[in-house]
Amino acid sequence: MAFDGRLLSGVTVLSAVIEGGSFVRAAEALGITTSGVSRAVSRLEERIGVRLLDRTTRSVALTDEGRRFYERVKPSLADIEDAAIIASGAANSVRGRLRVNIDPVVSQLILPGRLGRFLELYPELELDCVTREQIGDLVSDGIDVAVRFGEPPPSALIVRKLAELRIITVAAPSYLKRHGQPKRPMDLVRHTCIDLRDPQTRRAYEWEFHQGRKIVTVKTNSRLLLSDAGTMLTEALAGSGIAQVFAVAAGDLIRSGKLVELFPAWADETFPLFAYYPSRHHPAAKVRAFVDFILDAVR
Repeated sequence: MAFDGRLLSGVTVLSAVIEGGSFVRAAEALGITTSGVSRAVSRLEERIGVRLLDRTTRSVALTDEGRRFYERVKPSLADIEDAAIIASGAANSVRGRLRVNIDPVVSQLILPGRLGRFLELYPELELDCVTREQIGDLVSDGIDVAVRFGEPPPSALIVRKLAELRIITVAAPSYLKRHGQPKRPMDLVRHTCIDLRDPQTRRAYEWEFHQGRKIVTVKTNSRLLLSDAGTMLTEALAGSGIAQVFAVAAGDLIRSGKLVELFPAWADETFPLFAYYPSRHHPAAKVRAFVDFILDAVR
């Protein structure tokens, strides 16, 4: 099949339909009529000889053939966009749509209340945050950057370590008033603890306590296992039990007296935070800006 400009134009319109979720939104994004969008998609389907979209009065969805086709062409569209940004001299402009895959712990404990300020810094930026336990396929999901905790699994993604976040043990004053304050990590076997589920193993994280090179593992007494870090922090504040959290998430609560840090001499454990990129190309300015924003938040 000989290449012509109409093929690229049709793929661009198809991408707008998929990103917008409808012909109407695609028309608004492209500045053309809805009928123009429909004709462009129909010409593309006729050109390549397969039906790409299932159309109903309320929605559009990719067919199996359409999904395979779009997964193949989408990386090329991203390359064309990157080339256009560089050619236009706008490589350092923070603008456009930024789609981010965020670890639930980051979204629940570190980012709340901060995203509005980030957008105020960049009025031409549109931020689309997706919170998921698993990183998934960044390319097919249209993700520009992912931010995840834990050691990265083997993959073709580009990975950059952002920080090592300190883990501390906390309890509410109301809990300590009822049950007393443990003096050392091993005392936790006689206390009620709140466990957090590891999304990789589906089991509770082990409780470790680090003091320099010395590491102590404690088998806690827990009747509450959660997969939501925000709920875990809420329950700790309510006095339901003792929890391990990131120091950056609990700092203000400790300073205000709503939580008490336990075992400060055993708080050398850290957990790594990584950024994942789907491309080896130099990250766009909007991606760099978001990563810098995350770094500032965890500091």
